[in-house]
Amino acid sequence: MARPFKKPQESTASRKPAMTSANAQETVQRLHKLLAMAGLGSRRDMEKLIESGRVTINGLVATLGAGVTSYDEVRVDGKPVRLSFTPELPQVLIYHKPDDEIVSADDPEGRASVFDKLPRIKDAKWIAIGRLDMNTSGLLIFTTSGELANRFMHPRYEVEREYAVRVFGELSDEQMDMLRQGIVLEDGPAAFDVIIPQGGEGANHWYQVILREGRNREVRRLFEAFQMPVSRLMRVRFGPVTLPSRVKRGGMLKLEAKQVIGLMEWAGLAIPKTPPKQLNQREKDKATTVFTPKVRKRRGGVLAHPPKERTVDGQTPAKTKPSATNSPKRKPAKNRRIRG
Repeated sequence: MARPFKKPQESTASRKPAMTSANAQETVQRLHKLLAMAGLGSRRDMEKLIESGRVTINGLVATLGAGVTSYDEVRVDGKPVRLSFTPELPQVLIYHKPDDEIVSADDPEGRASVFDKLPRIKDAKWIAIGRLDMNTSGLLIFTTSGELANRFMHPRYEVEREYAVRVFGELSDEQMDMLRQGIVLEDGPAAFDVIIPQGGEGANHWYQVILREGRNREVRRLFEAFQMPVSRLMRVRFGPVTLPSRVKRGGMLKLEAKQVIGLMEWAGLAIPKTPPKQLNQREKDKATTVFTPKVRKRRGGVLAHPPKERTVDGQTPAKTKPSATNSPKRKPAKNRRIRG
């Protein structure tokens, strides 16, 4: 007797996860935010990347503002991208910026940048909290959390910035009162919340100033309004973070997990519930040690590299070897004997 026909089972590799009630209730997150968290660039860069049509979700070209879950397949230029949906404790780095370095990852003139010295991190991107002019030194904070950076920099939070300023000349009591009350600059009124003289030698005098704005060259312009050029400007504090004295010029220090948690609490941000990574003794010593970063080769973001040509099935075309007739003839070595 013939056996009944049995249908072949569908391959488990091609079977997608069944949509359950738990899957349907999963929180949808913005695509450009997750791509930025993956270290492909800033959120603005990722918006441009999506608009260029180089990002797909489940085989369809992604649109700006699209949301994804952990069950969606996201590809950039045909390559799958690993996205992290579970919040992790961000990293925070303190850098004592010297003069003659710019705070920009992209400079057409090729000048020395603070981003050339930052240590590499996986699946994340360093964000500079506030900028410093090329001729301004002092505290510069980097983090992998866009929310924490926004809490420091957004004007509505009015986070204090403290500077040590050396000027050529000396302010009178009346001029210091005017700087506290406010004077009108090209882009509107500006003032110091605190200005305290710190003494000096000869024609140079030091001042401690505090303000809650981050306008371009604001400290310098306030002093220049009284015909007093700034010869030295150094940021020593930004909000609750003070530049440690042991972090000398050009040095870096990575904050410990408990210090990062303290910053998150100060910023009013949710602390990830996932337990922090357990460190061995060597990693603990390294995490609390000031180090001098090395300059590394600058790598552009994903927007700096155009997409590679691909075939219809999404594969990279194989490289064709030059034919023997078209290949150039090799020149003999100088010391090689040529036989007639």
